[in-house]
Amino acid sequence: MKKSPLFPAGWLGRLRVVVFATLAAASAASAAQDDTWPDPVFPFGAVYFRKSNPPERDWARDHQVAAEMGMNIFRHWFMWASVENSPGKYDWRDYDRMVDLEGQNHIKVVIAENVTGAPEWMWDKYPQARHIDVDGAFSYPSSATGSATGSAALCLDNDEVLAQAGKFLTALVERYRDKPATYGYDLWNESNPQECFCPATEEKFRDWLKAKYGTIEKLSRAWHRYSLGDWEFVHAPHNKIGYPEALDWEQFRRDDAMRLMRWRIDLIRKLDPKNRITAHGTGLLNEIEWRMSDAVQTYGYTWVASRHTNAPWMQFQAVDIVRGGARGKPFWHAEATGGPLWLQPQVLNRPLEDGRSSDEKDVRVWSLIDMTAGASGILFTRWRPLLDGPLFGAFGPMGMDGSVTPRAEMAGKLARWANAHPDIWKSHPVRGDVGIVFVQEAADFAGIQGLGTGGGRGGEGGGGNGYIQSAQGAYQAFFDSNIQADFVGIDDIGEYPVVYLPFPEMLKKSTADKLRDYVAKGGHLVSEGCPGYFGDGGTVGTVQPNLGLDELFGARESYVQFTPDILTKLALTVQGRQIGGQYFLQEYQLTGGEEAGRFANGHIAAVEHEFGKGRTLLIGTFPGGGYFRNHAPATREFFAGLLAWAGVKQQVVSSDPEIKARLHRGPGGTYLWVVNPTRQPKTVNLTLPAAFRRATDLWQETAHATVAGAVVTATVGDRDAAVIRLE
Repeated sequence: MKKSPLFPAGWLGRLRVVVFATLAAASAASAAQDDTWPDPVFPFGAVYFRKSNPPERDWARDHQVAAEMGMNIFRHWFMWASVENSPGKYDWRDYDRMVDLEGQNHIKVVIAENVTGAPEWMWDKYPQARHIDVDGAFSYPSSATGSATGSAALCLDNDEVLAQAGKFLTALVERYRDKPATYGYDLWNESNPQECFCPATEEKFRDWLKAKYGTIEKLSRAWHRYSLGDWEFVHAPHNKIGYPEALDWEQFRRDDAMRLMRWRIDLIRKLDPKNRITAHGTGLLNEIEWRMSDAVQTYGYTWVASRHTNAPWMQFQAVDIVRGGARGKPFWHAEATGGPLWLQPQVLNRPLEDGRSSDEKDVRVWSLIDMTAGASGILFTRWRPLLDGPLFGAFGPMGMDGSVTPRAEMAGKLARWANAHPDIWKSHPVRGDVGIVFVQEAADFAGIQGLGTGGGRGGEGGGGNGYIQSAQGAYQAFFDSNIQADFVGIDDIGEYPVVYLPFPEMLKKSTADKLRDYVAKGGHLVSEGCPGYFGDGGTVGTVQPNLGLDELFGARESYVQFTPDILTKLALTVQGRQIGGQYFLQEYQLTGGEEAGRFANGHIAAVEHEFGKGRTLLIGTFPGGGYFRNHAPATREFFAGLLAWAGVKQQVVSSDPEIKARLHRGPGGTYLWVVNPTRQPKTVNLTLPAAFRRATDLWQETAHATVAGAVVTATVGDRDAAVIRLE
């Protein structure tokens, strides 16, 4: 009998639910006798409860089915606004039932606290704490998109609200810390710093400025605001015209977010010293990702293909950004795609298969990409879709009625397989062939200028153009040659023999000093144009490159052109290849370096230089942005050639550019992960850095891999992967 996409919602799908529930009942009864059980080898599950979805009548059945399928972890939103229904009166009934069901079914639970949405009665009680936007309007209580439940947006910079939130968190932790199912707490959902202009936030901002500048006179000089008079007259900037004040505001927002994060951690750790503390961001380039991951035991990220795209480079990039920020720490895909997304602006005018409606093969390949890039746990954004609100039907692998769909069956297969192979997770992705340097002030400045969205007003950190597109374009160019490019913070560049610096238009002197030190010690630095054109506070340097970088690069600017609107097809020749540029143009005269390329007008466009024990290559435009726009083969070849320029050998060479492969090494052994994101089976040859005598595919059901010396040949199904143990 041929399956249709709706098949599981029919009589056989319902029969499967009954069978799963019957089989699970015995194990659930046995589980109820045990107070403890081991943590999952590989956490695999979903967000289950967002009051009032799913319906209460299905809770017991859903948990039994999920456990039988192999799900071992659920995350619930313990929403302050849905618990403290009146002052000091908590309604825990639904949440008690959830945690009890998890205990009965040996499913661990992550408590996702949500104190950014306050109880609605507090909106009237604490009017001074109402969130105020950049235009001076304060927020009203409303229903939240992600849960279809009500809350009030009150600012935690207000001590009265923070104290009330602390009481709620204390009651929450004391109630659930000793439950057998409790795994830990997710303390920050998608870690985007708030932007509020309420009096309390402005006071916190003034305190931050006092700590940085010391006196009002120093602040006035730094901001070029000479009539401030006294601290009480200092306000948060409501536009981006003043570069130094806008930069300070962006940094303050991140610091304030971390202050509130550490408040959560300190409070919960004092009450519960044993259970895990986690958080998750959004898989976007922002310093907050690095800092949040540093503060918790397990980090994670939200990334759903339906909101972005089904493009393979985007799937890999999200994981690689978080892996870079986690710096060796375990991290999960905390909110992954398991089902469709309807009627949202991000999906309009995109093909159905571009993440709008996913099937079981999408769930398979997206999950395997997560694992390939290093994620150590996967939770879907929903287990069952919401029945209420604008995100109805979204993201969940299960059917609207709780029936088992082919997507859910695939999720179960992945969960059971991952937990049946504990040695795999003792090994991790090797360090990449090249590091792409993330510099927060450069991202901030691009957003302030309106040339990117590095976290300031104007968008999230992953859209827009300028900085983000240059970084993403460089990543794509390496990715398209199966070169593993890692995102690396400025403090960690010494771990890589070659790094690529995208869109460095604004740099702090401290950043420039770290780049100089890196090269002097033997590193290879490839920099896009206008490095440090704007220095600390956004001030233009009178000598370019600025901040002493002219000495590092062996060149000085002879001409510059800031015309992003007419440089969309900029062409130049670098190291014998004609490549594309974007945004700005900077020409050079030599001051010790050697010419490495020219613009079409014959002027110098690129310079190589030896500095200390290392080398630099300066390119007078933004090849990353150029590749993001045009994907020219010559530009891709230029990026691939940077490894040879730096004397670096590519770790895994793929004979088919559409097939992506990563090496994992560690105590669990050596593994080659091979992903085929296309819609047809493919056979590929993969050249490795060393010879092996045996290759065993652990994921595909029959042997599909052979090895001859340093070359592995693998056949991989459509939207599938091979997980090859090498010996």
